[in-house]
Amino acid sequence: MSNKLPTLRQFQERFASEDACLDHLMVTRYGLRHSCAKCHRVAKFHRVKARRCYECDFCGAQVYPTAGTPLEATRTSLRDWFTVMFMFCASRNGVSAKEVQRTIGVTYKTAWRMCNLIRQYMGYVDGDNVLGGFDGGIVEADKAFFGGVDKRGEDDKAIVFGAIERGGDVVTQILPSRGARHVMPAIFKWVKRGSRVATDTAGAFREISENGYMHGTVNHSEGEYVSGEVHTNNIEAFWSHVKRSMCGTYVSVSKKWLQTYLWEFEFRQNLRREPHLMIDLLLQSFPRPVGK
Repeated sequence: MSNKLPTLRQFQERFASEDACLDHLMVTRYGLRHSCAKCHRVAKFHRVKARRCYECDFCGAQVYPTAGTPLEATRTSLRDWFTVMFMFCASRNGVSAKEVQRTIGVTYKTAWRMCNLIRQYMGYVDGDNVLGGFDGGIVEADKAFFGGVDKRGEDDKAIVFGAIERGGDVVTQILPSRGARHVMPAIFKWVKRGSRVATDTAGAFREISENGYMHGTVNHSEGEYVSGEVHTNNIEAFWSHVKRSMCGTYVSVSKKWLQTYLWEFEFRQNLRREPHLMIDLLLQSFPRPVGK
């Protein structure tokens, strides 16, 4: 079985109609048969014509597969929602609301809302597992700065902590400041004690070795980027890709919504070896709550 992402044609054949999309939601949320909430009998539910619901074969109780999801009150077709989710999975550099507006012909406000909710679901589906451990790979940790005006004395940039396990996942978290009092709790949260951790020589990382980690550093200010197995090339490559993509696709991202954009890039990074799972995992996220 191929591990490639389905082509657009394959995706359109799979979800060729509004009914096919609704059937997928019904099966995903309830299964082909389930116990009716009204008559308590295991029943097969059949589609009610011209409505987004299914009816119990025994008592006629109705089930709405879109209830409790962002699709519940939407007037945008399910095919359009599924198409936008496919666009997010197929892109390497992100999907802007303007592109969605042009592609499916909705208003910019509708397109922005769709993109925002899909990014939240990407974050939920991806989840955040702790990295490293005694038997895990080396964890590279670093800070990145997004937006703001780069002027001396004006610290208005968004500060993001990131960690990536070599051969594994990446996690990100927005921090209130760049100091150790906020960086160290992020490390405790996302990196298992006993892990091998590689960082640069920033002061915020000085206490790592005192807290149960094996810590190695590279001094970038002296032109040192690799010291044996110690380097931060993977996390810096991730930052580079995110920043280029944001500048090229989104132009500007507010601090308020920055984490949702980071979740989008985490999702694709962490499923990079299994792209064929991206769209199915994302489509299955709708029965679950928004957020992480």
